[in-house]
Amino acid sequence: MSFGGQLFLALLEGTVTGFVLALTALGLSLVFGVMRIVNVAHGEFFMLGAVIAWYFSAMFGGYFVALLAAPLVVGGIAYLADRLVLRRINYSPESTIVATIGLLYIIQQLVLTVYGPYARSVTTPFYFRVDFPWFGYSGYKLVVAGISAMLLLATWLVVTKTTAGLYMRATQQNQEMAQAFGVPVHRVYPLVFALGAGLTALAGALVVPVQQAHYLMGLDALLMSFIVVVLGGLGSLKGTMVAAFLVGISDGVVSVFFSPTLAKIIATVLVALVLSFRTGGLFGVEET
Repeated sequence: MSFGGQLFLALLEGTVTGFVLALTALGLSLVFGVMRIVNVAHGEFFMLGAVIAWYFSAMFGGYFVALLAAPLVVGGIAYLADRLVLRRINYSPESTIVATIGLLYIIQQLVLTVYGPYARSVTTPFYFRVDFPWFGYSGYKLVVAGISAMLLLATWLVVTKTTAGLYMRATQQNQEMAQAFGVPVHRVYPLVFALGAGLTALAGALVVPVQQAHYLMGLDALLMSFIVVVLGGLGSLKGTMVAAFLVGISDGVVSVFFSPTLAKIIATVLVALVLSFRTGGLFGVEET
């Protein structure tokens, strides 16, 4: 393949990765932006989405049903975790980190016990190839990118154009003032936590036909989500989108021309460089 073909493939892979990474990291950014807590179990929700997608596909032969079931089941688990654990510790940042680390290990070990240590694949629900001058490319990956783009747009519309989104933004700006104006913060928090978990679970369900489901896959999702959210600016949805594509495209280019391991190293170095000049990330609030 010519250099031009390799470069086009790298950019295409990077764009697809950027869409999926933006969807995966969006939930983490929402939770921090509105609730001001760090959800260390975020990657396990991604893993659960992939495992649930495999289960529904294997047991019922319905991958499209799994796309509905994964975010609903995982969102429900997150909602219960908020009501039973996070709310009881009053969303204290330090206590929340410890609690979500515990949630991480509970989910991981339960999946290991029930699902097993094996990586399992899901048959692609449909297959077609898009032919470019240099190569043929998986049509399913392009569909995944398209679905991710629609979900990102839908989330943005919910946050910016609906009453629920207004409550989220008011809570993010000033929790006490929002409560004074009648915003039900005690209802906003569990819904945001469930929404964040549901989005990343859906990302896991979308990629499982091209990335095998296994009980440790949440660790990489958590790392990449943190890289994107910190790079873009904690709590900034715009920053999350921009950072996801920066990381995704750099990952695609470096992976095609060098190696995936080097791509992860470069992404980490990129975060360090940005934070050296902008402590709040690309679109975050600067520390004084």
